[in-house]
Amino acid sequence: MITTIIFDLGNVLISWKPEEYFEKNGYDKAHKEIIIAEIFKSPEWLQLDNGDFTLEEAVERIAVKSSLEKAEIRAIFDLRTKIIFPLTRNTSLLPVLKKHGFKLYFLSNFPDDIFDEIYNKYDFFRLFDGGEISARIKASKPDEKIFRIFLKKHSLAAENCLFIDDSHKNANSAEMLGMKVIHLEKPDTLRAGLEKVLNMKLE
Repeated sequence: MITTIIFDLGNVLISWKPEEYFEKNGYDKAHKEIIIAEIFKSPEWLQLDNGDFTLEEAVERIAVKSSLEKAEIRAIFDLRTKIIFPLTRNTSLLPVLKKHGFKLYFLSNFPDDIFDEIYNKYDFFRLFDGGEISARIKASKPDEKIFRIFLKKHSLAAENCLFIDDSHKNANSAEMLGMKVIHLEKPDTLRAGLEKVLNMKLE
């Protein structure tokens, strides 16, 4: 029986689409592609999520091998909180789920340096019973380690949990541990996915 629902954050409850942001803000295609490839798809980006080193260390490491100047790399990192915004169609489901008696948690690959700012900025976080980010656990999805640590820390049984993530790999790891999962390929399908798995109307 599902008693607990665990949400990823990016593209589940908050929008995270840097390519769209740069397109809308006048970056030419070539420049945008360099930024995406050399910053957002760099090993250092993933290691920052994993809590392996600080923001400044990540900037320094990327700058050594990037065609971008260090000042621009730092400025791009500073844009992260502008790229992020709530998916209100989805966050509006949280109080409905609480009303139905579900415990709510979040588990996200997220860097430490901006998390508190995001957490304090958006009220929907107050609806959670708890949550964790990868940088503070020192492990990232899809590694099963992050799920095991999370479940133990919050005294949760996998078979009672529903996990929602936009990544197939992340959802698959949770499923391998015994959780029910929703692989959310499109954010606007969250309500339908929840109603199907929970077998109820969310009103």
